[in-house]
Amino acid sequence: MPEHACDTHAHVFDAARYPYQPVRGYTPPDNDVTRLLALHDALGIARGVVVQASVHGTDNRAVLDAASAHPDRLRAIVAVSESVTEAEIAAMHAQGARGIRVNLVDRGGMPFRSLAALGEVGDMIRPFGWHVELLVHVEEQPAELRALAETLRLPVSIGHIGYTKAARGGVAHPGYQDFLAMLRDGLFWVKLTGLYRISAEPSFPYADTAAFAHAVIAAAPDRVIWGSDWPHVAHFDKPMPNDGDMLGLLAEWVPDAARRAAILSGNPARLYGFSP
Repeated sequence: MPEHACDTHAHVFDAARYPYQPVRGYTPPDNDVTRLLALHDALGIARGVVVQASVHGTDNRAVLDAASAHPDRLRAIVAVSESVTEAEIAAMHAQGARGIRVNLVDRGGMPFRSLAALGEVGDMIRPFGWHVELLVHVEEQPAELRALAETLRLPVSIGHIGYTKAARGGVAHPGYQDFLAMLRDGLFWVKLTGLYRISAEPSFPYADTAAFAHAVIAAAPDRVIWGSDWPHVAHFDKPMPNDGDMLGLLAEWVPDAARRAAILSGNPARLYGFSP
């Protein structure tokens, strides 16, 4: 592993300390920050990003407590509503937050009346150097996605390599081709995460996802980052992936060590504000 390798997408759960909202899509088993850091130690990962899970709504204590307790190792991505204040953003920044997550897959998970309201929050977070992380199926509304990125004028990251299912046509889908064009235009960052969420195969190695990885790396190698998606929530009906195996795929996708180091270390250091 290169120095300062970073896992840019993980969640933490400890129901006794951080209760879940009553209406939620799943109930995860406890996997707290100590388990996450133990996994990182085993894999040779020095840094990580804890991302707000939908079960917590806009109660960001789980990710903020984790990041603030380990400021040299962790950053946080939070969920906010349009009523968030600049003082609240400043306080979360001091605790290690570096961006907001917005769910466009389930509009009920998007706590904004409109994209214009999201733009207003974007204006608020811009001075802090934050970015927006989207959960979105990129092939569905590429024109809207381009307009959103151009309106926000912020770095925008997309999870699960675009969240286009391999069974829907994969990389060849016209909407995904539009997304690749937007990557080449510098509009987005993309996370190599959640292979099992887009693959038509029930278990590792999810070979039908390799084309996605190769395509985004070719389109924007300086804006591609890697994440484990640990602890693989809402994935209980299929074999649980091994994180070491998942990380090992990166060596197959990116045989060049320097480019691999950029994806694992240099690129995330820039996006999440880690020291060199």
